[in-house]
Amino acid sequence: MAAPEMRDPIESGCPDGFQYMHPVMRRNFGLWAYHEDPRPGVLVHVSKTGEKVWTVRAGTQRILDVFTLRKLMDIGDTYGEGYVHFTIRSNIEFQVADGAKVEPLVKALEDAGFPVGGTRNSVTSLSHTQGWLHCDIPGTDASGVVKAMMDELLPEFKSWNMPNRVHITTSCCQINCGGQGDIAINVQHTKPPKINHALVGNVCERPTVVARCPVAAIRPAMVDGKPSLEVDEKKCICCGACYPPCPPMQINDHEATQLAVWIGGNHSNARGKPTFQRLVAAGIPNNPPRWPEATAIVKKILECYKAGAKDWERINEWVERIGWPRFFEVTGLPFTKYHIDNWRGARANLNSSTHIRF
Repeated sequence: MAAPEMRDPIESGCPDGFQYMHPVMRRNFGLWAYHEDPRPGVLVHVSKTGEKVWTVRAGTQRILDVFTLRKLMDIGDTYGEGYVHFTIRSNIEFQVADGAKVEPLVKALEDAGFPVGGTRNSVTSLSHTQGWLHCDIPGTDASGVVKAMMDELLPEFKSWNMPNRVHITTSCCQINCGGQGDIAINVQHTKPPKINHALVGNVCERPTVVARCPVAAIRPAMVDGKPSLEVDEKKCICCGACYPPCPPMQINDHEATQLAVWIGGNHSNARGKPTFQRLVAAGIPNNPPRWPEATAIVKKILECYKAGAKDWERINEWVERIGWPRFFEVTGLPFTKYHIDNWRGARANLNSSTHIRF
């Protein structure tokens, strides 16, 4: 097979991935026959040509300092073959063409504190949004929630005990760039923003703030003779989108900013249509640095899922089979009026948006 040609460089976009791939992977692109799972965290792909490449997956904290990154690279150079890539869930994967290198590589990673696992029917690493470190809108630190929960869920990351794979996501604001997940932990602002009118005129570009609101709840106003903004609290959905372009519209609050747990999100259409996640717990204390209340709820849901689901059922399939009343019964989570999907008034509510018309 002829070596693939590199793309011409362009001003934007990612570089050509082939130049960073293991030589065995480059030679056998499009020729893979099957793969096997020798142990949790290890994959072996077998080509139609007979060549093999082993992949060892280890969990990381996602936001890597330079010392941790250098340690990982040293392990890859010493025990691997110098080829790595990161997964979408911030795991690092080492590729080797010699199966004898797998166990020493696994031991070196675990001795250095990087757990090996996250493949097949395990709880994979939690994906998360930027959190306090990089984002201008967060109501919590999503990376901190990940650290706290993965400390508790580490045995499930390193084993194959779940009925199927479990994807967990966290989001530090209600705009939820964390995406869908079998279980999702999202911020829940419960009160509209408090406006410091004295600062708005000097800090905020008011038309930008008005346009940022997804439900047209913000409009210009004059307060004490100064240009400011006002919020229609009947329309406000407490999403926090107004805070980044206008910090004087403060919405974060140590009591009113809480967490909510959603379940059942699934991008896959392998056995059915993709599904949206549904709210199962709200009003959970946003309690750093360990978030024990949210972690306890997630562990309880996983415990019930592991005990009650059939082989290969994802969480959404398990709930659809047993029914939502039974789900709340087995998990012990309280069912409230806020869980009811009642869309009789959806047309009127959606028509209050400047972006959606029916």
